[in-house]
Amino acid sequence: MTTTLSPVPGTAAPAAYKVTGVRVLRSEWAKFWSLRSSWITLGVAVVLLVALGAIASATYSPGAAGDGGNGGPPGPGAGTQDAVSLALLGVTFASLAAGVLGVLLAAGEYSTGMIRSTLAAVPRRLPVLWSKAAVIGPVILVVTSAGALAAFALGTLGLRGEEIALSLGDSGVLRSLAGAGVYLALVAVLGVALGMLLRSSAGAIAVLVGVLLILPGLASLLPDSLYDTINPYFPGNAGSAVYALHQSSGALSPGAGLAVFAGWVALALAGAALRLVRTDA
Repeated sequence: MTTTLSPVPGTAAPAAYKVTGVRVLRSEWAKFWSLRSSWITLGVAVVLLVALGAIASATYSPGAAGDGGNGGPPGPGAGTQDAVSLALLGVTFASLAAGVLGVLLAAGEYSTGMIRSTLAAVPRRLPVLWSKAAVIGPVILVVTSAGALAAFALGTLGLRGEEIALSLGDSGVLRSLAGAGVYLALVAVLGVALGMLLRSSAGAIAVLVGVLLILPGLASLLPDSLYDTINPYFPGNAGSAVYALHQSSGALSPGAGLAVFAGWVALALAGAALRLVRTDA
């Protein structure tokens, strides 16, 4: 005798949920904002960006020889100082915070073991990587672009009456401020890629710092002819060209710098995707 179970009259059948890109994205969005580290690290990035830029502008004094400001703190891209390079002095430090945030978003799940639950819910795996990058990139872009504008606005107060003072309407200023936000967003995505690739927060952060800050210094040990050829293409140098108002001799243009740095990020994402698909959590 065979018994067939049928739904109780008047009750709806259970809904069938399907894993989609939008649902994975919403899940990663919820994870990002539920972590205390996300709020803290994001706040640190903005504070460093705004505070260091404002302080550099407020304490600026022209060089003793009247050289147009070369006596001020070093800025991105060129030796001569200007209002934008001073306002964006904190980008280097903010980039470390943004990169660490990306690493924690990715490698943090491997540290806690939560990645097993994530990949069990999303068996195709790659949507997890794309969603993490799609969440952190726009968040960092919006927040740090606003921070760069705030740093420049505060900086104009400290540079009032100085020869290097600029306004938002001056040529290249808005492009440089927006470029800082784009660069920091790409650094955060790079952090996600390294976190998923290395699956270790400490290891990924060490590689991130080495690639952005240490590698160009080590490369200076190479013969001058080789160093001058490859130096603009290092990730940190290519990235700084994105937001520099004036390019120094031998540096890439903003468009070329963006293309090169984006290429490095894409390469890291490809490596992370390959490992994610081919190896277990």
